[in-house]
Amino acid sequence: MPTMRVRLMGVLVLVATSLIGSGTPSSAAPQAGSLWFDDAAAASFTVRDGHFVDGLGREVVLRGYNVSGETKLEENRGLPFASVADAEKSAAALRAVGGGNSVRFLLSWAYAEPVRGRVDTAYLAAATAQMRAFLRAGIRVYPDFHQDLFSRYLFNEGSWYTGDGAPKWVVDAGGYPAEFCGVCLFWGQNITQNQAVTKATYDFWHNRGGIQDAFLSTAQTTMEYLAGHLTTAEFAGVVGFDPYNEPHAGAYESGQNSRSWERELLWPFYERFRARMDAAGWRDKPAFVEPNLFWNANLDFQRQEGGLLDAGRIGPRYVFNTHFYDQKAISGIFMWGKAKDGQYAGDFGTVRDRAATAGTAAVVSEFGHPLSGSVSDKAPTVMKAMYQALDSRLPGAAWWSRPRDSGPVLSGTQWQWDIYHGRHHERMNGNPDKVLTAADAWNDEDLSAVRTDDSGTPMLRQDGRLLDRLYPSATAGRTVAFTYEDRSRDGSTTLTWNPVPPHLPRTRELVGTGQYGLLLWHSDGSAAPTELHLPASFTPSRTTVVSDLGSVHSPGGYADGAPIAVATEPGGTGSQRLLLTARGAEGPHFALVTNGATAPSGDLLRAARDELAAWSAEG
Repeated sequence: MPTMRVRLMGVLVLVATSLIGSGTPSSAAPQAGSLWFDDAAAASFTVRDGHFVDGLGREVVLRGYNVSGETKLEENRGLPFASVADAEKSAAALRAVGGGNSVRFLLSWAYAEPVRGRVDTAYLAAATAQMRAFLRAGIRVYPDFHQDLFSRYLFNEGSWYTGDGAPKWVVDAGGYPAEFCGVCLFWGQNITQNQAVTKATYDFWHNRGGIQDAFLSTAQTTMEYLAGHLTTAEFAGVVGFDPYNEPHAGAYESGQNSRSWERELLWPFYERFRARMDAAGWRDKPAFVEPNLFWNANLDFQRQEGGLLDAGRIGPRYVFNTHFYDQKAISGIFMWGKAKDGQYAGDFGTVRDRAATAGTAAVVSEFGHPLSGSVSDKAPTVMKAMYQALDSRLPGAAWWSRPRDSGPVLSGTQWQWDIYHGRHHERMNGNPDKVLTAADAWNDEDLSAVRTDDSGTPMLRQDGRLLDRLYPSATAGRTVAFTYEDRSRDGSTTLTWNPVPPHLPRTRELVGTGQYGLLLWHSDGSAAPTELHLPASFTPSRTTVVSDLGSVHSPGGYADGAPIAVATEPGGTGSQRLLLTARGAEGPHFALVTNGATAPSGDLLRAARDELAAWSAEG
């Protein structure tokens, strides 16, 4: 689509939605930090040609966290936060400290429909108010009706485990056997070994007693409520809906397997959910659909065939949405030692390939690793390798020699962002004698990237250089390749998996021991800029950009048409972005961004630019 047409369409969408709004409240004032193009960019979010695109037609990458596992607990009645103030605090920190531009926002069916056929609008109002805190901070949101082990009400007061998801009335009507997992060292073993869980899950997919119908009705009411109670601008920031977390059959019919179950039961459920989205006023927003959760397990005995293989080309009304945890590393048995450069290139490459075949965009909506316990020593390398694989399908050792094999930059939301980490007060399965306060307060998990200190200030629990990352949040044109060397640490050791190669000596000198990212893109020549999130470690005074658009140390503020500039990100949290404008210069471009140089000379900048220009032309 020609650039001017894309830009005009974005502006027309913004004007039209602010005028008619389909019954929603009127649009709010522009967000703090907004520039001339931001409102039009934020007016829509769709899938096109296998990528997320904004209202200006720019390719968008979502990066952020799940907010939050607190929804799985009873202490805040199935809400991510105890108050809107806590939601606002969390959103500001997620943007400014965690570097996120999006969240997967967890909701609870149990609290949304505590009595069959009666949706609790007080719960929906509270959830909407907390969601609004993220939208107003400039963070895109996709809600998720979350479940694990089907329902907490399957578990007795003395159980080692618990679940979340379905309301008590579903369990009461099911007549399920007493839950028992046998020799289960990990909570996830309940998915296939606990008969109470497997039978209840089976009943959901077969709509026994109309429970799937009830869920779909509640989901539609929830979506109608959000569409009706968010402003037009806020609702535009809700980019889709995740219908069901980590689906599994529970039990297969005779002759059925994971692939035929996806075809015969899971995909028809998604089509029914898609119809409910349309009826609720979400027609222009995609469903973020997950395949059978074991489709990409990295343990051979866990993996089950799947990946929505028989659904055909599902986009753009659906997004291929998957999770990835390294079960080998988590087991403590099947992977000795630490993760290495390129460890997950193949796993995440499979996600890219599956989404491409399905004709849609992909998101890895959960990934992470335990931060305490016997395998926590692997976390710094496992997480670095996962982020590396989101950025590129190549290991660092191969990136510079064949960057155009890098593949699309994947969107992803890390599990999880819970400001109450270590400060919970959860009565496990309602047991007053079993109050959980430590870690995530759920099945002995400890994965939150954040906690609050004694003053109530959110603090990262992982290396900020790992989490607050440089990434192309919006590309005006087509992303060709991207890499980021975060120099994150494993204890006192700095991990460098993608050093600038020796055959680029002046670029190597410029970067030094600093962090750097390199973007190759094919510009559409529009006036709207390509944007990269600038981590807090990239203060403007320490940032150097070397590009065919120009080379500058300490780039200045944005002015219309400035080829290289820095500006705050919308939302008023103080987070920064780098803006690269190639107005009228349709074609290939490159930009190296580093914080490794303190006062580079003009000669060094010119030499590095010449090196990179020659390298990018050859690559």
